[in-house]
Amino acid sequence: MATYAIGDLQGCFGSLQQLLGEIGYRAAEDKLWFVGDLVNRGPQSLEILRFVRSLGKRAISVLGNHDVHLLMVAEGRVKPHRKDTFDEILTAPDRDELLLWMRSLPIMYVEDGFAMVHAGLLPSWSIAKAKALAAEAEQALRGPDWRDLLSQLYGNHPDHWDDMLSGYERYRVIINAMTRLRICTPDGRMEFSYKGPLSGIPPGYRPWFAVPGRKSAKTTIVCGHWSALGVVSQPNLLALDSGCLWGGQLSAVRLEDRRTYQVSCPKLAH
Repeated sequence: MATYAIGDLQGCFGSLQQLLGEIGYRAAEDKLWFVGDLVNRGPQSLEILRFVRSLGKRAISVLGNHDVHLLMVAEGRVKPHRKDTFDEILTAPDRDELLLWMRSLPIMYVEDGFAMVHAGLLPSWSIAKAKALAAEAEQALRGPDWRDLLSQLYGNHPDHWDDMLSGYERYRVIINAMTRLRICTPDGRMEFSYKGPLSGIPPGYRPWFAVPGRKSAKTTIVCGHWSALGVVSQPNLLALDSGCLWGGQLSAVRLEDRRTYQVSCPKLAH
């Protein structure tokens, strides 16, 4: 049995099938970890959701920012973007079942020395603290007031963590960090507009994973979200968004030995 962590899919179902062939995926034995952003911008988001859901306990996926955006649009909390490609999900006969399943997905998953989150963790968060905070947000997304949470979720502020935060502001910081974070200041103030390479990061900011003294640094974080990085394999970091949607690669790493697998992808977004 092997566990394969797979980068951002964003509706690229054909590339996923090709990658599973490349790794020799055995459905009865192997486990798949998906770093989030299952949907949007690519052409087959509906097929992705149906496939990953059909895997049951053989697959783990965390929520990404595009997945959260789908939930927001489905509930009418925000208008769809011009480049969104999940109309098929919204009109599918199994729409409600798929959206309920998505809302049940974790925001962070921890197992066997690995912690998976779509984007990143703030430097002041230990793994235990981050897992507890993720559980708070997960409970809110699954609870009776989840629609109210979605209506308050979008926004860039507060831009840093404070233990005294409560209510929607508390949930917003947790979900923003875990689904949108790329760079922050050494004291954990987040900036959400930058998407480029490491060489162009604005002064005063660092990649979240390179902040000195980061409290989660002793655990290997498995993540995606930052396609300009490509695959990064370090002792305490596996960043797996290699830009499949943009004509890059779809990447997987076998967690047991860190072997990387990749397939080339057609350019599907502009």
